[in-house]
Amino acid sequence: MEFTVKQIADMIGATVEGNPDAIISKFSKIDAGEEQGLSFLANPKYTHYVYTTKATAVLIDKEFIPVRPLSCILIRVENPYLAFAQLMTMYQEKRHKTGISKHAAIAEGVKIGENVYIGDFVSIEEGVVLGDNVQIYPHTYLGENVSIGNNTILYSGVKIYHSCVIGSHCTLHAGAIIGTDGFGFAPQSDHQYTKIPQLGNVVIEDNVDIGANTCIDRSTLGSTIIHKGVKLCNFIQVAHNCEIGENTVMAAMCGIAGSTKIGKNCIFGGQVGVNWHLTIGDNVQVGAQSAVNNSFKDNSTVLGTPAFNASDCIKSYAIFKHLPNLVKRVSDLEEKIK
Repeated sequence: MEFTVKQIADMIGATVEGNPDAIISKFSKIDAGEEQGLSFLANPKYTHYVYTTKATAVLIDKEFIPVRPLSCILIRVENPYLAFAQLMTMYQEKRHKTGISKHAAIAEGVKIGENVYIGDFVSIEEGVVLGDNVQIYPHTYLGENVSIGNNTILYSGVKIYHSCVIGSHCTLHAGAIIGTDGFGFAPQSDHQYTKIPQLGNVVIEDNVDIGANTCIDRSTLGSTIIHKGVKLCNFIQVAHNCEIGENTVMAAMCGIAGSTKIGKNCIFGGQVGVNWHLTIGDNVQVGAQSAVNNSFKDNSTVLGTPAFNASDCIKSYAIFKHLPNLVKRVSDLEEKIK
């Protein structure tokens, strides 16, 4: 697809400095760029690339003042990063697929909305409800009585177990598994374990993104709940009966143990582990590779293993890394005393 610079500017309410009739046909990185490419500048440390990029046009902040000649066209907006994301979303929506593959296995009575795409070898069981504009890519499985909201995308290999609910405008990436049994086993006197049936489900609200190979367990009773606006990266485990609040984001390889409640607007770095039956407040930030063994109140920033106040953790680390030298000094002093 091709657009003029002016057409792109009109889509996002921007102003143009340069040739408005230049053609844009692709997105490109600012540090390289291509002819007919559109890039953006949001991070100041990349500013020098705006003078050398081969991109035809660059989305740029309204306050930017060039200090050297430019070869690219400037498209000025309030927030270049957001504008670039909006344009990519528009492009993706224009690529929306429709149609049902003859190789899909769909049970009788499944309710299918308008403009739906169902790819090859998709398996859909009885009682499933699909909203409008849903896209289901090949090799995906939907169990009995699953509900999928409007404009949700399930990429290849997604598995959704029975009775789970997925909201509207969600994206589940390849290999995500929703509704697996929670890890519930009762120990016996002979050291064996009796499985505890997991009779609940998973409820994912609107505008949620689930990364590749992320697993969310169904609850023992009730629901494991992922509230609206949550963004989960790849390889994340959310155990049974957990609840994750609105607009919370987690980087890759986090693990959340059972029955933990996490508040709104939290940020978790990669490889964070959270113990079970904890309560994490709103606006909490957890540094990468932290081990959260205690509940934390609203607006906490924590770090470390075990996690505690981030500024105290950094001070403690400054001491910790000098411990070998300190031990040597103490040993030397003991020798002198002897």
